[in-house]
Parts: sequence; structure tokens; C-alpha cells
Amino acid sequence: MTSEATVRVCSPADGRLLGVLPDETPEAVAEVVRALRARQPAWEGLGPRGRAVWLVKLRDWLLDEADRLADVLQAESGKPRAEASIEILWLAEMINYFAGNAVKFLADERVRPSGVLSLPKRLLKVYRPYPVVGVISPWNFPLAMPGMDVIPALLAGASVLLKPSDVTPLSATELARGWREIGAPEVLAVVTGTAATGAAVVDTVDFLQFTGSTRTGKLVARRAVDRLVPYSLELGGKDPAIVLADADLDRAVPGIAWGGLFNSGQACVSVERVYVEAGVYDDFVARLTTLVTSLRQGADDKGYRFDVGAMATAAQRDLVQAHVRQAVEAGARVVTGGGPTGVGTFFEPTVLVDVDHTMTCVREETFGPVLPVIKVADADEAIRLANDSEYGLSATVWTRDLAAGERIARRLDVGAVNINDAYANLFAMSLPHGGWKSSGTGARFGGAHGLRKYTRRQAITAPRFSALRKELQWYPYSRRRVRLTTRLLRAVVAGDPRRRFGRTGKGGTPWPPH
Repeated sequence: MTSEATVRVCSPADGRLLGVLPDETPEAVAEVVRALRARQPAWEGLGPRGRAVWLVKLRDWLLDEADRLADVLQAESGKPRAEASIEILWLAEMINYFAGNAVKFLADERVRPSGVLSLPKRLLKVYRPYPVVGVISPWNFPLAMPGMDVIPALLAGASVLLKPSDVTPLSATELARGWREIGAPEVLAVVTGTAATGAAVVDTVDFLQFTGSTRTGKLVARRAVDRLVPYSLELGGKDPAIVLADADLDRAVPGIAWGGLFNSGQACVSVERVYVEAGVYDDFVARLTTLVTSLRQGADDKGYRFDVGAMATAAQRDLVQAHVRQAVEAGARVVTGGGPTGVGTFFEPTVLVDVDHTMTCVREETFGPVLPVIKVADADEAIRLANDSEYGLSATVWTRDLAAGERIARRLDVGAVNINDAYANLFAMSLPHGGWKSSGTGARFGGAHGLRKYTRRQAITAPRFSALRKELQWYPYSRRRVRLTTRLLRAVVAGDPRRRFGRTGKGGTPWPPH
């Protein structure tokens, strides 16, 4: 039963109403899941090649509808046109990668026998999809975040239930519209609503992919464990950037500025802390300040006049403001930006200096356009401070010495490290993307893992030889058969001639003890 309650979607840039969607009840969610589960076997039966055909059609629809999708995405998120457009193209590339490799990634695997007991058997490992995969996605990338989970789950053979954020649900409903318009099997559904709708998804699906805050992720994990349902979580981040004295500042400064301010800093992998060696600290801060001050901020429709857009919600803007205010009160200094613009939910791109690890802008996830910069004596201090965080999603290292950059990367407690780059790992779908510590559990992508994570591994054994009517170890037991079996096994498993051909049970501690 569909709820009469609704979710109002408004533009963060100017507050105008963009749409009204249902706030679905738990009963409605359960009904959708039942329908998806019933349709899933036929979808699985198409095989990876047959399913890939439909995903390629979806790719073509995304490209044909790119302008409209960018309009919707931009309106509900407040991001600039350039950042809205890239989400569509990234999904198209993702489809190409996973659809092009689905047959190989999901192929049955012949497995070698592990020893004499399995030697007479043919061993097969197959990948069977979870019937219904639930995807709960956040508001920061309204199309890319749902797509990066929906696409591989569908290719794996699962039905998919997508619950987007109630802040930015319109792009997700467009994705579902595209699936319908290409005439694909009805194995993708979107339910809109607030927290109760999301909880109902957790309570009904067979596998859950959640992306969001660490606090909510812990609640989701507890409920999934209660149901014995597998899950994967991508949670908060507080990504550090380390700038060594030999870094090419012509690259490091714009790379860190983009890595920290892309999508107004509203990305789990945004650069949120910058550690700079003392020898280049002043030069780095001067260059960063000049660049950030020059960025154009505002809202546009189809133009590319602005670099930084609005925050997705007023609450997030206020949290960013609180972090900056608390830092200043504790002794930090704003060298550019520092506050809301007074229009919509825009917050000025901000650089903070004289920052330390007691401040909330360093300890907690800011998720906004703020770059705190900290002077360090050397790489060892930078690594120590970078690891001094409950989060461990990703990091960046900036140096001309790539070997030194890799050594530093191996000492950082994070799931991914980009050397002289930002966000690069997200565009390499052959690499895993997952967080350590409070940044989550499980991973996206990673080549074959990107599809196999939505499957259950099934083991199949079959006789290699048909001559035996029954196995030696079957009933009824007899002294002759047991002695024959154990001698054969002992001859194979023992590591030396004495144990291989000696009497069994010779020596050792007697049992029961006297």
C-alpha cells in the first residue's frame, strides 16, 4: 500500500520546488521486494551475456538523455554543470567495463582437488546472485552513487531495489524511467521516502549496499546482522593529503584544491586535511589561497560559468559553518572564504591555516568546501598525523619521487592512495574501492569482485569416475576397509617415510591418561 505521505524535493540553490514523491510505507516496500524476488530467476536465467545486452541499451539511453539528466541532477543537487555532466559519462564507462567483462567475471570455475579425499571428484565453483539486492544511496552524487551499485548488481543477475536519499531522489527515478523505456525486464525498482522507507529496505532484501554516514551505517549493520543478511558499507571519510618538500606545486596545488572542493567538498573521498612539509608550506599556502579565491561560485543551468556550486542541504551548510567557527575560536585563521554567501545553501570555498588536531575541522568529517592546512616537519610526522583519525577511506601523496610516494602509501591506514592525483582510484574500476576503520566494510569495483560481491559462491562436486558403486568410507564400517582407507590416506598425507609407512598410533601420549 502506497503512503499518502510525500517527500518534497527543492532546489538548494534557490529553494524552488522541483517535485513531490511518495514517502513509501514498509508494507509498500515489502510488496515491491516480493515482486522483484519473483522476477529474479528469469533475469538470472538470461546469463551474463543476455543481461549485458540490456545494460548496454541503458548506456545508450543515458547518453541520449544526457542533457535532461544533467538538468535534473543539477537542479536537485546544486552542483555546477561540469560536475553534473561527468556523472552520466562515468556510468556509461562503468557499464562498458562490467558488461564487457561479465561473461569472464561470472564464469564457472573448475577447481583443482585439494588432496586425496577430493581427487576422485570434479570440483566446480559457480556464482549465483542474491535474489534481491538493496541499494541505499546518499545525496551527494544523485546519479553516480546509485548507478555504481545498481549496474554491477543487475549484471550479476540480481533484482535491485534502490532507495535514494530523500534530499535528491529525482535522478534515481530518472534511472528507473530509463530502465522502463528501454523495455528491460522489471527487475529494477525505486522506492522513495524517508528513514522508515530505508529501514524497510534493510528488513526485506537479501544483500544490502549502504552508502552514508558512519552513525547510520552502524545502525544498518546491526539490523543486517540480526537478519543474517550480508552487507557492504561505504561510510564517512576524512581524507588526508601529504605534500612533501619536493612536490611539484604547479600540480599539487590545483590537484588538492580540486580534490577538496569538487562537489563543494561533498564527497567521501574529498581532501579534508592537508599536511605540508615546512620547507614549502608558505609557498603552498600562498598558491592555494590565490587559486581558491579565484574560483567562481554560483548556480547555472546549461552553462559552465561556475566552478563551485551549492551545498545539498541547509543542515550541511550549517555544519560546515560550525566547523569553521569552532576552528577560528580555537586559534585557526581563515585566509580566504570562511562563511555562507547568504544565498541559498552556498558556502564560500575556504582555506584554514594554524590548524591542529584538537579542532573539529580535523577530527570530524566536514563534508564541505573547507581545506585545513597543517605544517609538518617531515614525512614521518605527516604520516603519523594522517593516521591519527577514526577514518580510513583514501589519501593523496604529492612528491616528485614516486618510489618514496609508494613507500608512504604503504604506511597509510586507508583503503586507497593516489600519488600526485585525486579521485583517480574511482576511475579505475579494476581496483577495489573500500574504506578501513570507521570508513566502512567491504569494497566496490575491484575487477571481478565488482560483480561477484552481489553473488553467493556455490560449490558443486561430481564423481570423476563412475566405477565405484560406493565410497570406501561409507557404511557399513569394517576393520579391513578402515585399515585399507587409513593406510592409503596415511601414505599420501604423511611428510616422511617413517610416518608414511609406519604403524598408526605408535608412540605419543596414551589415552586416557593414567
